[in-house]
Amino acid sequence: MKIYTRTGDKGTTGLLGGNRVSKSDIRIESYGTLDELNAWLGLIADECPDAHQSKFVRDLQNDIFLMGSHLAAENEKGRSYLNDLREDVISEMESEIDRMTESLPPLTNFVLPGGERRVSFVHIARTVCRRAERLVVHLTTVDSDVDNHIVRTLNRLSDYLFTLARFTAHVLDVEEKPWISRS
Repeated sequence: MKIYTRTGDKGTTGLLGGNRVSKSDIRIESYGTLDELNAWLGLIADECPDAHQSKFVRDLQNDIFLMGSHLAAENEKGRSYLNDLREDVISEMESEIDRMTESLPPLTNFVLPGGERRVSFVHIARTVCRRAERLVVHLTTVDSDVDNHIVRTLNRLSDYLFTLARFTAHVLDVEEKPWISRS
């Protein structure tokens, strides 16, 4: 199988289900941003100083990939080839958020991204996750068949990533940078 097909050379791509759409279509933007998020998650898993969280992020990558596949499926025929989305991924992330939060100081200010490159990687992934969430929400306004579980998962994933950034700073003994209004 060749990696290039030349079928997208005119700016269109095929969806699971058969139709071709513009590469600028909101559906393509949505699952393309999930792909970008997944790449950042791979970097986070590679760089994470906590082995348990590294494995957890690797597992999340599989969920994100499947969500992207569901977004690439334009109809029931396209979705018929896919595994179901895991409902328990949200509760799993909530458990991890709670577990990490137990070891963190209380949050008293907004936190600025940065302080150490691994912390920054997680914050970048968090912002890409938020963008993906916004795009998928937009997609739901034009396609009512989009599974709302994807929106809920992305919302919780951004919470998880924020907590993971704080936890990573804590594990690395890096001082969090509070936001201070300069008036």
